[in-house]
Amino acid sequence: MQSDLRTRIIRPGPMLQAPVRAAQYLRMSTDHQKYSTQNQADAIGEYASRRGFSIVRTYADEGRSGLRFENRAALKELISDVRSGLAEYEAILVYDISRWGRFQDADESAYYEFICREAGIQVIYCAEQFDNDGSLASAILKSVKRVMAGEYSRELSKKVFIGQCMLVRRGFWQGAQPGYGLRRALVGADGRSKGMLMHGERKNIQSDRVILVPGPDDEVDTVRRIFHAYVNNRKAANEIAADLVARGIAYRENRAWDKRAVRKVLTSEKYAGHILFNRASRKLSSKQVSNESHLWVRSENAFQAIVDPAVVNAALAIDREERASRSDEGMLLQLRKLLEEKGKLSCRIINNASGLPHSVSYRKRFGSLQVAYERVGYRSARSCDYIEIRKSLGPKFDEIIASLAMAIAGAGLGVIPSKRRNSFIIDGKFTLAIVVVRLASHGRREPRWIFQNRTAFRSDQIAAIRIDARGHGPIDYYLIPSREVPSVRFTLGSGIKSLAHRYRFETSTGLMEQIRRCASEAT
Repeated sequence: MQSDLRTRIIRPGPMLQAPVRAAQYLRMSTDHQKYSTQNQADAIGEYASRRGFSIVRTYADEGRSGLRFENRAALKELISDVRSGLAEYEAILVYDISRWGRFQDADESAYYEFICREAGIQVIYCAEQFDNDGSLASAILKSVKRVMAGEYSRELSKKVFIGQCMLVRRGFWQGAQPGYGLRRALVGADGRSKGMLMHGERKNIQSDRVILVPGPDDEVDTVRRIFHAYVNNRKAANEIAADLVARGIAYRENRAWDKRAVRKVLTSEKYAGHILFNRASRKLSSKQVSNESHLWVRSENAFQAIVDPAVVNAALAIDREERASRSDEGMLLQLRKLLEEKGKLSCRIINNASGLPHSVSYRKRFGSLQVAYERVGYRSARSCDYIEIRKSLGPKFDEIIASLAMAIAGAGLGVIPSKRRNSFIIDGKFTLAIVVVRLASHGRREPRWIFQNRTAFRSDQIAAIRIDARGHGPIDYYLIPSREVPSVRFTLGSGIKSLAHRYRFETSTGLMEQIRRCASEAT
């Protein structure tokens, strides 16, 4: 019966007396007008009329990139319906392979099609010059087309980058938010102002351009105050931040000025009217990387300066001089004096200290804060032994996480690695982060398993596995909705008063049953 259906679906022929029920999937991105959802729907409708399909359901992702499955709500819904048996159709019509997705891994595109085929639902590409009939020729052509779809995104990314560089050299802003003291303004192709862009707004006419302009007077005055205090009064960044806080001047909504925020202002040439582009890049949703200075794109006097360029240059020179003069021994001497004064060390103590480099500078210079602490004779509560043990347990943690992911797949659920580390898309319905939580304290104190993983909180569910201090194996399991967690740091205690106690499972079997339940209940 199933093979007969597939023959009916993929073979051209006259109109059937009993039309085959089909869904259509549409995805509109910004790469070409021919891919508008209306144009896709018209082409699919014509194909359906010729081939004997009746379209009973439409899934549409408007303005969505084809790179990442997790950002495409309609495709996720389609896969969910197929897996759950709720799909009341026998075929899925898609304009072409690129609309199904421009996944950088061609196997990911094939995987979603396989899910549909496994459920007895054929995916048909209406504008392709081959029938998706499972033959060797179609399999080869599909593989080539999938690779080409991914390659198109890579080529498009290069073209977009070249275009951005050209616009930067002409003085137009290509970033997102401009930073404290500046605002974005929209100008037309004729150079006339078209008003300000508010936070989160974007231009919607291709020929329009974005420039930077001075922000509110109070912010501009604050920026000038910062440069004056640093250049003329030679105040340290943390002293300037403390002064701003004392004056009741906010950095951002619900955020006060600190050393890092002040240095972000002092080391930016935007305030002199210059644009520096491509200092960091993140291509095709990959991890952001810092670029070497010879790769930066520079445009001087691109817009109105709010600080005298000579003052900005002086601030940059002071910053370079301070960083260059920081020898290893000099940095350690400052750290040793701080230890004598405070009696202990921490990131917060270092960052709040006057005249000291930021804690990140110590990490970069000495490899880690622990090494810097050892060099000044300080042993923190988080001992170096703990750090070394944690490093040695890394492969063990990876093994535990991989085992759980394999167990989920073995239970019949779809498990696709997400872009985030140790995070997976389960059945195309929700994201699951798997983390291993090691015993942090024991002895006289109540045992504590401190959970702190910012990446995990971006997933829908968190599967936490508790292990003992030496990593001898799982103690128990938790499946916690990330929305139920009050902060990025909390404790998995052993008592019934623990926040996460109601999410606890003694065995992986209980955890697996709950994951299945979440998949079946997800919409």
